[in-house]
Amino acid sequence: MTEKPELKVTIGGMTLKNPVMTASGTFGYGKEYETVVNLKRLGGIIVKGLSLKPAQGNPPPRIIETSCGMLNAIGLENVGIEPFIKEKLPFLKGLKTQVIVNLYGKTIDEYAALAERADETDGIAGMEVNISCPNVKAGGVAFGVDPETTYKAVKAVREKTKKHVMVKLSPNVTDVTVIAKKAEEAGADSISLINTITGMAINLDIRKPVLANITGGLSGPAIKPVALRMVWQTANAVAIPVIGIGGIMTAEDALEFMVAGASAVQIGTANFSNPSASIDIIDGIEKYLVENGIDDVNELVGSLDTRC
Repeated sequence: MTEKPELKVTIGGMTLKNPVMTASGTFGYGKEYETVVNLKRLGGIIVKGLSLKPAQGNPPPRIIETSCGMLNAIGLENVGIEPFIKEKLPFLKGLKTQVIVNLYGKTIDEYAALAERADETDGIAGMEVNISCPNVKAGGVAFGVDPETTYKAVKAVREKTKKHVMVKLSPNVTDVTVIAKKAEEAGADSISLINTITGMAINLDIRKPVLANITGGLSGPAIKPVALRMVWQTANAVAIPVIGIGGIMTAEDALEFMVAGASAVQIGTANFSNPSASIDIIDGIEKYLVENGIDDVNELVGSLDTRC
């Protein structure tokens, strides 16, 4: 075995120096972490979700710590695609780390317009399509809970770009594999999952919801078993690569997702409690490979033995 195991992974034509990315909405636009994280070591940075126009998000309070995690109802606050390209992207381009933009729209046309703008911009390796957003032309129902709207949104993005298209799935569905297959059919290069699980918290003293939005997205260690199960199911249902997200706090967590079938992982809530979590996880993965005599991290992907 070589002294340094191979950490490089290739996902749908996009090569990452290692399988660890930062999850959208938990790492800002990257620069916010430059004093505490060696950004050049990351496999990829997925920036905060971007819309066509700047968005203010939901009113506060919009975040609360819960048992084994947190609830957030930020409401996709962001600077908008144009300010991002002009003001944020120049810094990211100097990192030699893959930059993926998370995109969200309220209509099919908005998804298409965002994809077209990202496609023509240097320094963007790919886009993560957030289909957990409300479709305003379908009564506010999220794109990602309906197979047909999933297909239409992903297809609209695929037709506007040759760059990597990653589709981020919601867990708030009956069968996530049905949605995953539709995203694959529409031309997705990879699937990332899971997004947050809808939850709520109550202030018993005043008998009111803690969050102004009433409900929010649950993330952190509490959702890891659900995420792990859905990643395993999806990896066995589609032919394209799967990226695992959900409660990954340690290298052991990340490795479990890879054994379940994930080609790479995203680190989210862990960034808030430990800003250097992503680097610790990269180091931990490498240490595991060395200690177990594994030359290439890709050997772990989908190696779960489910035989009785």
